Amino acid sequence: MSNLRRALATGAAIALAGSLGTASLVAGGGVVASATGSGTYLLLGTAPASFELGGVQLANGNAAGSFRHEVDVQGFHVAFEGTVTCLTMDPVNHRAWIGGVITLNNSTHPSYTTPRTQVGHDIWFRVVDYGEGAAAAADRTSFVGFEGDLDFPSSAAYCAGQPWAAADARTWGFSEGNVQVHD
Repeated sequence: MSNLRRALATGAAIALAGSLGTASLVAGGGVVASATGSGTYLLLGTAPASFELGGVQLANGNAAGSFRHEVDVQGFHVAFEGTVTCLTMDPVNHRAWIGGVITLNNSTHPSYTTPRTQVGHDIWFRVVDYGEGAAAAADRTSFVGFEGDLDFPSSAAYCAGQPWAAADARTWGFSEGNVQVHD
């Protein structure tokens, strides 16, 4: 990646983190990685979904940023926003694991109105950046997981565990949009 692209991506992530009131955290920690982007995809191949992400991993071990996932499925609305509390990455495969805390739950689906899916609880997902241009495969995202899913008790445990299923299982390619994963 060119130094200019890296600077622009890191600058965008810092600007996002700063807009969230975490500018002093970013300034004191030094950005070592970022994951940013937005897109639309078909959850389970049929439900149009969208997401936005702007997150940074800091040298001091902290993370900052925000994310949003939204979909209408089975006649119900599912929508979450969160604050990034952890971000880890695999620079070889351009994958990132993002964990955080739910700051908004506008869901009506019964599976997403349980106590563990409410504001203040942990939430997570993962993305992969397959590059740029017409020849690149579509970037991908998973939908969200919560405390206890895949035997992870917290976002921190999820980020540390870095689960990735073979052949990108349980992730969906963007029909529009892009993700940037940078170290």
